[in-house]
Amino acid sequence: MRIFTVFAASICVLSLSSAQPSILSGPMVGYGDMMETMLWVQTTSAATIQYRYWIEGEKKNALLSKKVNTTEETDFIAKHILTNLKPGTRYEYEVMLNGKVVPRPYPLTFVTQTNWQWRSDPPDFTVAFGSCAFINDPPSDRPGQPYGGDYHIFNSIAGKKPDLMLWLGDNWYYREDDYFAPSRMRYRVSRDRAVSELQPLLGSTHHYAIWDDHDFGPDNSDRTYAQRTEAFNIFRQYWANPTYGTLETPGVFFRFGWGDVEFFMLDDRFYRSPNRMPADQTKTMLGKEQLQWLKESLVSSNATFRIIVNGNQILAGKDIETLRNYPAEFDELIGWIKTQKIPGVLFLSGDRHIAELSVLEDSAFYPFYDFTSSPLTAGISTRRTIGQNSLLVPGTFVNDSRNFGMLRFDGQRDSRRLTMELYDTNGKLRWSLSVKASELVPPQ
Repeated sequence: MRIFTVFAASICVLSLSSAQPSILSGPMVGYGDMMETMLWVQTTSAATIQYRYWIEGEKKNALLSKKVNTTEETDFIAKHILTNLKPGTRYEYEVMLNGKVVPRPYPLTFVTQTNWQWRSDPPDFTVAFGSCAFINDPPSDRPGQPYGGDYHIFNSIAGKKPDLMLWLGDNWYYREDDYFAPSRMRYRVSRDRAVSELQPLLGSTHHYAIWDDHDFGPDNSDRTYAQRTEAFNIFRQYWANPTYGTLETPGVFFRFGWGDVEFFMLDDRFYRSPNRMPADQTKTMLGKEQLQWLKESLVSSNATFRIIVNGNQILAGKDIETLRNYPAEFDELIGWIKTQKIPGVLFLSGDRHIAELSVLEDSAFYPFYDFTSSPLTAGISTRRTIGQNSLLVPGTFVNDSRNFGMLRFDGQRDSRRLTMELYDTNGKLRWSLSVKASELVPPQ
């Protein structure tokens, strides 16, 4: 039996050797559609999990999910898909362990997507996102000042009540003593997922995730990493995404829609060439198959906004980790968007331990934006300065606070708008910029 030891007071982890099973972390709301959603939870030892759920305010009409047993083979994780839900409806729920309700001191809720097509204007909704969540663990951490902190940022995010939370990588940090030991990798993920401040956000918002280097493997890791298959298996266990890659091409990339917006979530590690490889036609961040999938997906989409989400930045300069260091793929992607005249494309990114908004102006096309938010709880970079990004939108560079981003989609069908916002760890607005869908339309 795996034993997960506790070192930090802010981690609500119990030993998995406990005689009586209990909730270790979660429940977490995963993907959601019009009539189904996935719920995730981890227990301390083998147990039977079931959910009672009901339309908000109608507990007397509660329904029961099927029962799922947690086992050691799956790290005592249970995933439930609730089906036959009512579209456009907020639900409340409670988790039952071995037939008994486990009280949570915060709201447990999820919302189904609205069946708006042919019926009404697209729904307004909000999306939170962030990257780089480091949870301190002194026995494994480097000496000196703790690298992680401000865990209350998760409460700040939950307080905004976003419909979705996008995790853009470095969602946990493997340490040197984890890299080549799968048992330690699982210890790390389980321990970080159980941080107490995170639980209210997990239980009330739909979560979608991709990875970057630190939750894939070592710093700057790539396709040569020996444990990449094990890292992939762990990632799939601990997230509740709708899909992972394609039938032909494994990975953590996928696409999903919410309202009139589609999100294209990318895998920047599984097929990545080493950073120091020559920047020729063979150097790849995404890989041939994933890039082709992205190009075809963008063309097939009818969304008003097409949000491309990547762990690394897309537009920023070549002196940092960015798609621009992979010029063949960068040119192919940007060129494809332009030649196919694909409207509504924006980029989200993380990784850099600073926040900024980049814009690539093109007089013959519409501007491309790349909204970077980082870190959530990891250390803030003091190496990055305003002058390092020639594409920086003035007033958007932040390196004096941990932070998270918000996207707000609103407006009638023919006048949709996206408002990008950056918040600090206490939930204070640092800057805001609105872009109309009509501003992201290719010339005819």
